[in-house]
Amino acid sequence: MSKPAVTELLQAAVDAVKGTERPGQAAMAEAVAEAVDAGRHLLVQAGTGTGKSLGYLVPALAHGERVVVATATLALQRQLVERDLPRTVEALHPQLRRRPEFAMLKGRSNYLCLHRMHEGVPQEEEDGLFDPFESATPTSKLGQDLLRLRDWSDETETGDRDDLKPGVSDRAWAQVSVSSRECLGASKCAYGAECFAEAARERAKLAEVIVTNHALLAIDAIEGAPVLPGHEVLIVDEAHELVSRVTGVATGELTPGAVNRAMRRVAKLVDEKAADQLQTAAETFERLMELALPGRLEKVPEDLQYALMALRDAGRTCLSALGNTRDKSVQDEDAVRKQAKASVENVHDVAERILEGSEFDVIWYERHERFGASLRVAPLSVSGLLREKLFADRSVILTSATLKLGGDFNGVGASLGLAPEGLGDEEGDAAAETPPWKGLDVGSPFDYRKQGILYVAKHLANPGREPQRTDMLDELTELVEAAGGRTLGLFSSMRAARSAAEELRGRLGLPILLQGEETLGELIRRFAEDAETCLFGTLSLWQGVDVPGPNCQLVVMDRVPFPRPDDPLMSARQKAVEEAGGNGFMAVAATHAALLMAQGAGRLVRATGDRGVVAVLDPRLERARYGGFLRASMPDFWYTTDRNQVRRSLSAIDEAAKRG
Repeated sequence: MSKPAVTELLQAAVDAVKGTERPGQAAMAEAVAEAVDAGRHLLVQAGTGTGKSLGYLVPALAHGERVVVATATLALQRQLVERDLPRTVEALHPQLRRRPEFAMLKGRSNYLCLHRMHEGVPQEEEDGLFDPFESATPTSKLGQDLLRLRDWSDETETGDRDDLKPGVSDRAWAQVSVSSRECLGASKCAYGAECFAEAARERAKLAEVIVTNHALLAIDAIEGAPVLPGHEVLIVDEAHELVSRVTGVATGELTPGAVNRAMRRVAKLVDEKAADQLQTAAETFERLMELALPGRLEKVPEDLQYALMALRDAGRTCLSALGNTRDKSVQDEDAVRKQAKASVENVHDVAERILEGSEFDVIWYERHERFGASLRVAPLSVSGLLREKLFADRSVILTSATLKLGGDFNGVGASLGLAPEGLGDEEGDAAAETPPWKGLDVGSPFDYRKQGILYVAKHLANPGREPQRTDMLDELTELVEAAGGRTLGLFSSMRAARSAAEELRGRLGLPILLQGEETLGELIRRFAEDAETCLFGTLSLWQGVDVPGPNCQLVVMDRVPFPRPDDPLMSARQKAVEEAGGNGFMAVAATHAALLMAQGAGRLVRATGDRGVVAVLDPRLERARYGGFLRASMPDFWYTTDRNQVRRSLSAIDEAAKRG
């Protein structure tokens, strides 16, 4: 029997969800099917409303080999497993004559640990284990969370934190979960046969489609020990986030708190000499960090070198001592030992990595108001790692609403370790290093030129370093007033968002919500429910808000969101591009800004009936040479710099919404 055409399968899936097939969705499904069948790589830009989940799920299921789908957000993971996959599998069954199994797989710390639940948490300060359920006051928030977790542990089939409704605090969850390094392992754990994380892994081994996240994909690539089962196809959704997620996983950190915690955990399990060596090293490191000034370390200073060598050597001594001793007086020694080993290994490994001084690493001090100073190390680039680990031995499909920056895919391709489109097709050694790939923009079902206006306030002064821009605040006030509220304010810093919220609360009689004053979910809910409400905030709002309809008709960006000039990692990457003969500003700073502006502008039109304005209160988008590159990365809205025209348009949209 011949294989059903992907267009027929897509139509069946669309009918099952009572949807309408869109040309972009069909083009995407056919391109994904071709790439998967040929074992090639594909970058697909699919605008909001395309229905890209079905655009890749249908050809992936039709292919019949194991597929891993990795996405950035929990919301999309759940949507895939709870809605899209069950419907698609059922819709395709009559033609495929099979029902592919699917499963969700996350990192170990996302699952409740039965050992922690029943045996307690290893504590540094005392022999034995700490039972949080005994010591937590039932009237406290922590106590209530822990008691609810204990009841839930008897009912849940998955142990997945995200299945617990309502959720619990991070502090409560930490009492009942372990990292992969802290886990005893199923064979050594009394609860190994019932382990939720192990059960999730077993389900994944049997599934044809495994839904995971970018972080676990990064761990699978970086750590060498496979976490994901073998697979023939990898689909990366929300692929614009992948580089930052992989960078986060590949970043090491040392803080005085973490070093002291490792010291306390290991002290009762090793001899006094080894414990004293680590304590002395920890005290030296802590004194040094008190004086640390934020910024990049081009060269590791001598005093820091000595402190890190002391930490590395003391860590190695303690790890050796841990392997040579047993202490039966310590209750549940295996769990206590495993936690101590994980903490000391992290200190040892990060100290050693910084001392190695690789030219491919960036090292810097950071200082946080609440947590104090930290020493961090991150890869200068993850492109080589991604090229080597991501694109070997499988077909890779990367998709997002924002992959074309400045009009082509090459910027995003370079960040993933890919040569410019078409160059990887050459024969010979170079081809092996640069896997061939194709880029496809399937557009959007929305008519952006009729539904939205891109307005640049070119009469304003260029933004400086000061957060209080009086002319910008005047302009913002006029725009919000004309829109009757309905405004999502996207700011380049929390300080600027707070300043604008405080100023406009005094000027306008409209409710203005500010990120940080309530949970993000609650703020978005309140914003979506009340037409007069405005929501101001920073980074997570640029990408995380989905409010279709008339209550979000004005999206304001206070300035082009370039990275901070003192961002150690971004400035190091920019410098490296320049030293290699490239344009560091365009490759790093402008590309970073373009991605955020494309995502931010995408908050405006979320449905076919949406109308509104994206207002950029930074004249550089019109005046600067890079302005055209940034505008080409955004949806193709009707463009103007006429402030009177925009105020009239906003007032008309507001009136139409009130009548509607």
